[in-house]
Amino acid sequence: MTDMPPASIRAFLDDHPKMRRRDAADRLALPEAQLAAALTGKGVTHIDAHPDLIIPAAETLGEVMALTRVAACVHEKIGTYGNYHPGKHAAMTLTENIDLRIFPAHWKHAFAVETESEQGPRRSLQIFDAAGDAVHKIHLRDGSNQDAWADVLAALATQDQPERLLLATRQPVEAARSRLDKVEVLRAEWRRLTDTHQFLRLCAKLGMNRLGAYRIAGAPFVRRLDPRASDTMLQTVRDAGVDVMIFVGNRGCIQIHTGPVVNLHPTGPWQNVMDPGFNLHLRLDKIAELWAVEKPTQRGPAVSVEAFDAEGGLIFQTFGVGKEGRDSRPDWGRIVSDLPGLTEVAA
Repeated sequence: MTDMPPASIRAFLDDHPKMRRRDAADRLALPEAQLAAALTGKGVTHIDAHPDLIIPAAETLGEVMALTRVAACVHEKIGTYGNYHPGKHAAMTLTENIDLRIFPAHWKHAFAVETESEQGPRRSLQIFDAAGDAVHKIHLRDGSNQDAWADVLAALATQDQPERLLLATRQPVEAARSRLDKVEVLRAEWRRLTDTHQFLRLCAKLGMNRLGAYRIAGAPFVRRLDPRASDTMLQTVRDAGVDVMIFVGNRGCIQIHTGPVVNLHPTGPWQNVMDPGFNLHLRLDKIAELWAVEKPTQRGPAVSVEAFDAEGGLIFQTFGVGKEGRDSRPDWGRIVSDLPGLTEVAA
């Protein structure tokens, strides 16, 4: 990671006005939040980063676009914020279109950003973690309540408005952790699950993590898939008209789409869902491991397809949408069972 004076950052951005900020941050080897801070007072305002303040403010903005991403996948939903449930360790916002799981400990830096374009001002609220990586962004649209923008800034602006942030070192993705000596306990406890949320607690108790458990659990709990099957899955879901839940999340926020996948537009290594109200941009070439997973619940088996990158980071999870109080859905289960598996699975 490099260090660069704010004036030099501004000069680079002036020289590359059409470059996306995320791409500019990568080019400069800087955290994205550092680029935002360098523009303080020039369309950028530091705001309080706590979701208990940001989410209620977002509710006043009307229809917006919510964006949550990891390196290999961008998840965008159009809707309104509302039905916010605060919590010290985890919070939620639950509306028909914007469905988030929020982890406040990772909401450390935030900005209100306004840039000029040929179509008029573009406005957004942008939240970053301690290392300056984006956690969640809220983009105003033509139909948003633009009149509420000034009130949001007045309510959220912080007293300090520095041009440079003191950031923490980025924490690496946790590699897969398995305990072969605990594999029989893992399988026995897995069979007794009654809710999918119990799974991570089980992994922690056994000294494993999600990917580490998948690598040793074996059938009938998991099946390793050909990574290319993620694209097959999206195409088959589209063709079958099956509703799914697609989860994409980082340490600070998980964003969920519930509904169909209709319009697919591949571009180079990207597969893009371009539906009204929902866009997904997935780097297929970054998927190193793909797993079909089945967990028992009180409402029937919950079947998912889960993708991981080469470092072991979770890229996305896809579940079928349960009907009539059931977690299982036969047509989704058939789609998953037909996905091609790897003929040889590395230990």
